[in-house]
Amino acid sequence: MGVGVLDLDSPDGSVLSLTPAPGGPPIGPGEVYVLVRLRGRPVGTVLARVGAGEDAAEVLAAAARARLAGAAPAVPTAPGAPTAPVAAPPRASVIVGTRERPAQLARALDSLLAQDHPDHEIVVVDNNPATERTRLLVERHYAPRGVRYAVEPVPGLAAAHNRGVAVAGAEVLAFTDDDVIADRSWLSSLTAPFAADPRLGCVTGLILPARLTTSAQILLESHGGFSKGFAPRRFDPRRPPADEPLFPFTAGRFGSGANMAFRAGALRAIGGFDPATGTGTAARGGDDLYAFARIVVAGHRLGYTPDALVWHHHRETWQDLEHQAYGYGAGLTAYLTALVARRPALLPAMLARVPRGLVHALAISAHRGAGEEAVPGEHGARGYAWPRSLSRLERRGMLYGPLGYLRARRRVRGLRPPWEGER
Repeated sequence: MGVGVLDLDSPDGSVLSLTPAPGGPPIGPGEVYVLVRLRGRPVGTVLARVGAGEDAAEVLAAAARARLAGAAPAVPTAPGAPTAPVAAPPRASVIVGTRERPAQLARALDSLLAQDHPDHEIVVVDNNPATERTRLLVERHYAPRGVRYAVEPVPGLAAAHNRGVAVAGAEVLAFTDDDVIADRSWLSSLTAPFAADPRLGCVTGLILPARLTTSAQILLESHGGFSKGFAPRRFDPRRPPADEPLFPFTAGRFGSGANMAFRAGALRAIGGFDPATGTGTAARGGDDLYAFARIVVAGHRLGYTPDALVWHHHRETWQDLEHQAYGYGAGLTAYLTALVARRPALLPAMLARVPRGLVHALAISAHRGAGEEAVPGEHGARGYAWPRSLSRLERRGMLYGPLGYLRARRRVRGLRPPWEGER
């Protein structure tokens, strides 16, 4: 399946461009999944089949126009029409945790160095390294271009992120992974909302697949992937959203760790990321969810903007997908355990939501039979197939999560956030 970007002049207008996803092959015949932009702004995705000899741009544009029919335009439709002023983005630090993946890291760093943000730094945190490959890559090829290098010996993505928080010097701290390619305006779009809203503690952005070449990649994206949609949102603890009855304990609805930014002071005030959560620990995940929930519980707003886009390279094999399904389940319950362990006062509110929470957990991990064609990434469409084997793994992960967290917490007992002093 091809992946591309289609830019239209308006919802029913002409094609401005059709390009492959960053680094991808040219768009050709077959099924094609495209991000639809309206004069640069992401507004949706479509899946269409391009026949041999057909004009791919026109086929995909027709599908996009049908999908956008009746929708309010996301940008002014008249060329040259005035737009609302956008606040200048604050100074930012981009933190990338990595371990033994220099080829992927190089691809990510190239995209981060091409950002249009006017004032930012990049910090690479080498987590529990087994070799010198990451250090040599950064020192030889990226340090001369301003990229900073740090080491965190404690295993786990949360510990790596905390090291980055200690090293970084900007007022807004952005985080992404080593397996993404950032859109050129990613950092500006992700950080500008902080200048406009002093109560924002965190902003997350859009994550789309860079490739859909294997059945595992397609299945993951069809199950929902990492996308949170194309509508900007604000989550305010003073005004809990009516459509989120489990708020703030469904932190997965807020965003994902491959595309998030925090106000530095707010993140440090909550103690940063829990080092007993995340990839590389026995908890298997949940580090981003924990931080999202803690930020909201602390009284800060959390925002989501689809304008901040990164392209994620999904894992390619079925075994990878099985590991992800189990890790998603484990990370969900691990982060909930972490919340109660770190903030016992949250227990009554969490217990009050247990019945609905169980229904939610069973729903997101349920087996789905084959149904009508669904656009990959359209989470909740209920038209995708989700095998029983993956559903069972996800639920087994949920049962394991609390135990995994407690095991991981024993390993980091007494560990202080690195900005509070050396261990």
